[in-house]
Amino acid sequence: MSQIYDFLIIGAGVVGSAIARELSKYSAKTCVLEKNLDVCYEQSGRNSAVIHGGFAYDENTNKAKFCVEGCLEFDALAELLDIPFKRTGKVLVGKTHEDRERLLKTIETGKQNGAQGLELIEEKRLKELVPAVNGSFAMYSPMSGIVDPFIYTIALAENAHQNGVAYYFDQEVTHIEKENGLFIVSTSKGQFKSKWIINSAGNNCAHISQMLGLKAYAIEGTKGEYIVLDQKVGPLLPMPVYPVPTNTYMGIHVTPTIDGNVTVGPNANKEPDYINYGVSRDSMTFLKEDANTLWPHIQQKDFIRNYAGIQPTWKDGDHVIKDFLIEFSETVENTVNLIGMESPALTCAVPIAKHVVKGIIDRYPLQVNLDFNGRRRGILKFSEQSKEMQARLISENPDYGEIICRCETITKAEILSAINNPLGVDTLTGIKYRTRAMMGRCQGGYCQMRISQMIQDHKKKHEGDIMYARRDSYMFTGKVRS
Repeated sequence: MSQIYDFLIIGAGVVGSAIARELSKYSAKTCVLEKNLDVCYEQSGRNSAVIHGGFAYDENTNKAKFCVEGCLEFDALAELLDIPFKRTGKVLVGKTHEDRERLLKTIETGKQNGAQGLELIEEKRLKELVPAVNGSFAMYSPMSGIVDPFIYTIALAENAHQNGVAYYFDQEVTHIEKENGLFIVSTSKGQFKSKWIINSAGNNCAHISQMLGLKAYAIEGTKGEYIVLDQKVGPLLPMPVYPVPTNTYMGIHVTPTIDGNVTVGPNANKEPDYINYGVSRDSMTFLKEDANTLWPHIQQKDFIRNYAGIQPTWKDGDHVIKDFLIEFSETVENTVNLIGMESPALTCAVPIAKHVVKGIIDRYPLQVNLDFNGRRRGILKFSEQSKEMQARLISENPDYGEIICRCETITKAEILSAINNPLGVDTLTGIKYRTRAMMGRCQGGYCQMRISQMIQDHKKKHEGDIMYARRDSYMFTGKVRS
């Protein structure tokens, strides 16, 4: 590739895309390389989807500082980027004297971090907030909330792209060298040149760090498995319910999703294979039994899906989880190394991005992009409109009158908007994450083939080229009889 970029970001997760958007506020050529076929395929989309209040992290750490900052500014960010977000609050539920002491300590830590509104509530107030919970008292965090992590990451990426950032998918980095002051980054498909490299590679951060000639940090994969419950149980859970945390683990919790489902999990197990996203039957049984002690409404008949995420956990020699590392190397100039971007990175992404870009400007002055537009509009949700607006939409565009996904009431117009998304993504999960099609009770049993046909027709693709999610995840070997 002959073009020389000022900044090359490796990794299109929520942190990498937040950095891309922040850099797009300045007049610089920026690109993002992602090994997958879309943003949000790894940990950014495989988590509890909670915006945390900032009370669970040691004071004076990056995690505490950025988490509080990210939490407090999320209402404004959600409005600006058209992100589904609800400030539901959250409870950490206790039953014993030891639990009470730990929660009081958590409140004190949270207050020192700047977390707002934390209080210890007794059973009467707890039952008013979450009637279906089991517990004697709780810590209540009113500022915690829930978000759609797919749409959040997509929104950051689309807004960055809207402001000039180039996204390149299916570009796994294989080699990095420096020549005449420029980084030459080789990928599975070509070469890129850049003045700066920003390593936001998530689980692969240590590998990229080593390619840059920096330290090979000891990163351990921590796998968390989840169960997704049907929307019919959603009304029983108005906010996330957590157990009392330990020093290293928030525990198995139950969380409402932004669209009315409930997720159960995660557990936390060491996982050396960073793409082993399978969930075992034993794990689902364990999650169900453990979480039912907290919220006794988890039944197998309501399971509609499961998923797993793997976090890049960075530990010291005593196996204690370390803080986020944001490293501006003095030995390999013009590099930014992001290590250990695990939870609460979803909450912290934009504050991390601001910190990274400020550090860059201290070393490499940038001119403000006077044409920057920080507002992004997502795909209009037909099912959320009034009857009058639905009628108007159908009269203006008959595609709003054709339902493709019955479970989630997703129209043909919405699917087409997703197929023609700004980032050029055309996998089935790309459409799924942008619209919620295939996320309902039948998990695509009705609409998946119709969406595949629409991708084929509107992208002029052969049926053998349509992929579900990742590289080589081909849906068909030839024509399928309808």
